[in-house]
Amino acid sequence: MKRRFAVLLAVLAPAAAVAGPPPLLDDDVAHALAQEISGQLAQRNLERLVTSHRMRGSEGFRAATEHLAAELARYGVADAEILRLPADGEVYYGTQRSRPPWNATFAELWEVREQGDVRIASWDAMPMRLAQDSESAVVTAELVDVGSGVSDADYEGKAIRGRLVLTSSQPEAIADLAVGGHGAAGILSWAQNQRTAWWGENEELVRWGHLDTFSELSTFAFMLSPKEARELQRRLAAGERIVLRAEVRAGKRAGAYEILTATIPGESDDEIVYSCHLDHPRPGANDNASGCVAILEVARSVSKLIAEGRLPRPRRTLRFVWPPEIEGTMALLTTRPGIVARSRAAIHLDMVGGGPETKAVFHVTRGPASLPSFVYDVAQEMGRWVNRQTSELAATGSSPFPLVESTGGQEPLRAEMADLTLGSDHQVYAEGSFRVPAVYLNDWPDRYIHTTWDGTANIDPTKLKRAAFIAAATGWALSNVDRDDVPEILSLVERGALRRTAGLLERREGLDRREAENLARFHAWHERETARSIKRFAPLGEAERGRVDRFLSGLGAIAGAPADRPADRGEAATVYRRHPDVAGPMSVFGYDYLEARHGKERTADLQLLKIEGGRRGSGSDYAYEALNLVDGRRSVGAVRDALAAIYGPVPLAAVVEYLQALESVGVVVQVPAETG
Repeated sequence: MKRRFAVLLAVLAPAAAVAGPPPLLDDDVAHALAQEISGQLAQRNLERLVTSHRMRGSEGFRAATEHLAAELARYGVADAEILRLPADGEVYYGTQRSRPPWNATFAELWEVREQGDVRIASWDAMPMRLAQDSESAVVTAELVDVGSGVSDADYEGKAIRGRLVLTSSQPEAIADLAVGGHGAAGILSWAQNQRTAWWGENEELVRWGHLDTFSELSTFAFMLSPKEARELQRRLAAGERIVLRAEVRAGKRAGAYEILTATIPGESDDEIVYSCHLDHPRPGANDNASGCVAILEVARSVSKLIAEGRLPRPRRTLRFVWPPEIEGTMALLTTRPGIVARSRAAIHLDMVGGGPETKAVFHVTRGPASLPSFVYDVAQEMGRWVNRQTSELAATGSSPFPLVESTGGQEPLRAEMADLTLGSDHQVYAEGSFRVPAVYLNDWPDRYIHTTWDGTANIDPTKLKRAAFIAAATGWALSNVDRDDVPEILSLVERGALRRTAGLLERREGLDRREAENLARFHAWHERETARSIKRFAPLGEAERGRVDRFLSGLGAIAGAPADRPADRGEAATVYRRHPDVAGPMSVFGYDYLEARHGKERTADLQLLKIEGGRRGSGSDYAYEALNLVDGRRSVGAVRDALAAIYGPVPLAAVVEYLQALESVGVVVQVPAETG
């Protein structure tokens, strides 16, 4: 046992040297990618994208899509096409109810004063001033402060009908009550979101506001900065009468999701997908023009290197996709099942260019624990390799692969290797309906996310180059994996498994015996399935299968993995499978499939969803993985145990209740006991 721990500590020790190419790449390939990928060129394309207000299906989104398509053609990526899939509020793509495109052509907010009106907000100057899904209106009315505006008490004793209300909440959170219930004419919001350590420090920021796409109310909302709102509150509290004039020309209409996709053909039909999301209010530089231009730069660089003969044609096809976030990916994967069948992995980039002012921390994030894959180990080892190269540069002034731009920073990347976090398209690819292992490259926190300050000045071209390199190198390695790479892949998997085992030893401190055994049992399953996942790319020979068995046996001894779990009884013994006609997670973009069918209040009362965010996961994380774990074989008790191992102990009753709610709306169906 002492020897095993010595081996574990040796593997986990920081690497002292930075020499040598990244994992699974020859030195000449690594140098070709590092030299060709340009963060400055990526930033130039970013500067074009941020001029468009890129809401789904909008004119701005179309302009950005057409720019990217033109650049792909100029770069020699010949098969770029823009798919147009209906979006009208009636069509469903799995669990995603399509959202009609929303456009605005004019919006202004003025204060009416005797000495001359004063303009407060203009769509032309700052589109984020108008909340998404606002509708046309012309209103002149007094302003009333309703505080948060989420309860009837906020409106007591106030004349609301026909007036504009000032709220600290998101417009969609109060529209039904303020407009539908009390007759307000419109909303002014200074809602704050994306709370981080820097939340609230800058009173000038205007944040992105939303109204409910599917509400029957026709209303509008303007977004204010905290500084503007507090000055209005001060004047109202002093008894001043404030009259505002609002004019909005905007609205939703039936249209289409426009999804740009292109490929660099390989020797086989199997695909490695590069994903991002193109939609965002202007400017949206880091979120997510940065991810869009990073995968464009991967496409440009790889295509050029192949054309010049510096890289061979890849074994597997490389696909690039620029959709609206989550809803576009849902539309693509549910209408193009061939893409899902051919996809061996996805590399998703969402916020990858934040410079020092953003306070961003870059992450190379694994997919869900319910979908073990060696792909995550490859990507994270690539991230560690770039960390070492860039740390060496910062410390000594030189590195074999400095990965810097003359106009960018030279500080070390310091990417964090993270477990799954939700919130972008990667969670769709990896969801139990599609099961495509997805790596997520992302910045978090970013103090300017979803604000008017998410602009080009805060983007670092060096960061763009490094993110694009990690994506390109990971995708190229995966696209070319063959039988000869299996020993090196096994070494990567073993190192990753030992790191995860070290985490297990730390986590089980303080757990009771049952939960500690459950944690070790799930860990053993996860590492076995991670090794097995290699077979989707290349076969394992007899010697390699023996190596895996010996390694897992030793790992089990370190982790203390127990025998098979005891049989379940009662409700815990129920086995579910997914209904084949309901694909996707329950919470998608602007729509909650379970809530729409089970009821808003009943869904909010589900105990699993009430779990507060802790070190490892919140209710939404538990719910996402609970559905992923439903496979027609696991009992409800086994699902509970897996969730407890992934995120932390959870009551069986909460899992039973949640899966029964899914059953009641046809998302899952019971498997007869005799075949379970």
